[in-house]
Amino acid sequence: MYRSLLFKRLPLKHIRNECISQLSESTTFCYDFKKWKRCISISSVCYKKRKSVEERAIENQGRRVIRYSPKAGSEVVGIWRNMTVQEIADVLNKDVDHVFNALEFADKNSDVNYKKDTIIHNPQIIRDIVKISGCRFKIVARPDVEEKQEENKDAVPSPPAPPESLRPRPPVVCVMGHVDHGKTTLLDALRDTAVVDTEFGGITQHIGAFEVKLPTGEKVTFLDTPGHAAFTAMRSRGARATDIVVLVVAADDGVMEQTVESIRMAREADVPILVAINKIDKPGVNIEKTMRSLAKHGIVCEALGGDIQAIAVSALKKLHLETLVEALTLQAQLMDLKADPGGYVEGVVIEALVDPKTGKQATVLVQRGTLRKGCIIVAGTGWAKVRVLNTAEGASVQEAPPSTPVSVLGWREMPSAGDHVLEVDSEKRANEVMRWRHNQRMKEKQAADWEVIASKESEHRAHYRQQLAHKRALGRYRIKPSGPRQKMIQQDTHPTLSVLVKGDVDGSVEAILDILETYDEHERVKLELVHFGVGQVTPSDIEIAQAFNAVIYAFNVEVPPALAVDARKADIPIKRHNVIYKLVDDIKQELSARIPSRQEEELIGEANVLQQFQVSEGRKKVPVAGCRCVKGSLARNALYKVIRGQEVVYEGKLASMKHLKDEVNTIKCDMECGLRFDDAAFEVRPGDTVVCYKMVDVTDATAWDPGF
Repeated sequence: MYRSLLFKRLPLKHIRNECISQLSESTTFCYDFKKWKRCISISSVCYKKRKSVEERAIENQGRRVIRYSPKAGSEVVGIWRNMTVQEIADVLNKDVDHVFNALEFADKNSDVNYKKDTIIHNPQIIRDIVKISGCRFKIVARPDVEEKQEENKDAVPSPPAPPESLRPRPPVVCVMGHVDHGKTTLLDALRDTAVVDTEFGGITQHIGAFEVKLPTGEKVTFLDTPGHAAFTAMRSRGARATDIVVLVVAADDGVMEQTVESIRMAREADVPILVAINKIDKPGVNIEKTMRSLAKHGIVCEALGGDIQAIAVSALKKLHLETLVEALTLQAQLMDLKADPGGYVEGVVIEALVDPKTGKQATVLVQRGTLRKGCIIVAGTGWAKVRVLNTAEGASVQEAPPSTPVSVLGWREMPSAGDHVLEVDSEKRANEVMRWRHNQRMKEKQAADWEVIASKESEHRAHYRQQLAHKRALGRYRIKPSGPRQKMIQQDTHPTLSVLVKGDVDGSVEAILDILETYDEHERVKLELVHFGVGQVTPSDIEIAQAFNAVIYAFNVEVPPALAVDARKADIPIKRHNVIYKLVDDIKQELSARIPSRQEEELIGEANVLQQFQVSEGRKKVPVAGCRCVKGSLARNALYKVIRGQEVVYEGKLASMKHLKDEVNTIKCDMECGLRFDDAAFEVRPGDTVVCYKMVDVTDATAWDPGF
């Protein structure tokens, strides 16, 4: 059966000729079926050649070639809701009659009399018409409808008040200068207080705002700014919110670094400067020299022919304070300061903090309007319904007119220092402003993230193109795997210091963060800020520190005893500091402790090679260096290197150290000895220097300089 089927399917002519030729060659007839099958399998029938494109073209020349149409539904058209019949026809590039015919199948159960302007509300009917027309669809926006721009719902300041509604207001005076030049002492002398005695480290670390009633009966609002280099942002904030800057310069120190910075900030804020040369009670001070130093920086006093008033005072002895007050009053009168006490409130946040008893509160300097209890105000990312208004002395007041600093309680979300305060109509309006500002921050964050994503994508594409070019260059050879596939989440073994910062006020936290931003040794030890906030240490802070293995730094805040016990059990260090430069020194110590130690050579002694000897040891002769110790001592178990000229020709250990014929462990200075090195093939020469040393671990300290 198989034989008949095989001969029926194959060309008999070729098979018969090939079989006869093979049978004629053999002398005996073989009935083996395997050989017969093998003869058929090697016939030329199995080697059919595939025709080329040119051969097929010649063969089909003159014939009718069937060309198939492309796959139906390859065209994609855009559709949208509530399309008219004419719009569907325009999208499909067909006439209206085609759409009417398609509607007979797409909408069989409806009695609607369709016309060109009939609106089809059912989106399924629109999709069916597109499918019947042999197209695919995608949902798009209506072409003639433009995207509406998002309405700006942010709170904005009111337009300038008319001149007839303006009323005189007290001046706002900012006291600036270098650290320890007597700014707070000067204000204590004007207020008859002793704030400087309560400050940690003898330096001001917060910006203070308080109202002072002068002997003349006039009121002046003073802003006391820190002079330390770490509080640059506080000084800049005080300069922008003030009317007059009192530049305090110590007569014994003269112009210092923060003095120059205060002059620059006052000029940027475009406010007049009044110089107070302090500490004139100290012996040997030179006031004229201080004035000349100020003139070098553009502050030319009246005594040197300029237009800037300079008053020599002594805050400690309360000398010439009346003259300083008169100069302030005169300057304020010349400026003719006025504000509108009516209308919506505007102001600026001087400082913000979280009190353990009263909660969130912020010091606000009112610049326009009158702040009263019950007002709804927004500032930055926070808003409040004013519950309590307190003065700097702690007294409660009912209202705060312009140029009055008050502590505001009632914040739902705490603002940041420097935020602009605006009054709104209602809580609903305040929530609307908060949502708008939150959305704007998210958009800014998305834009910043998109830039990072785009850069990462470009790097990936460049790497992919490089790999693809390398793969194509190899041709038919495959790329050898470079190693095991890397894990998606890789463990970072680089030394890292994670910190969590909690401060008493927003300005202090801001100053600490600005200092941490100056760190520039991440290649040695990474410094990562995992969290920061204002107020006491909370249980969530402990959880975050435990997750990131972080150190908690509490600046001027308390740590509840229960949390201190929990942190101790979880092995989480909590470090409390009251002075900012001590906190920075602590961070520098932690960074230095995490720098990996390195090994360094420590010299033990040196010896000069006098001569080389050949000593018999068993049946072998080994070279021995005859040396004299000229510095320190030589140790048997130490490391050695031989220096010839300026080149090190050998490094290693000793195999033997002998003095005369005795094996010894040490050789003192000016003693001769025989040294045999581990490498028996190494030979010394007279004049070589043998250095004895040991490797010791050396710990490095961070070179980070925060600027003070």
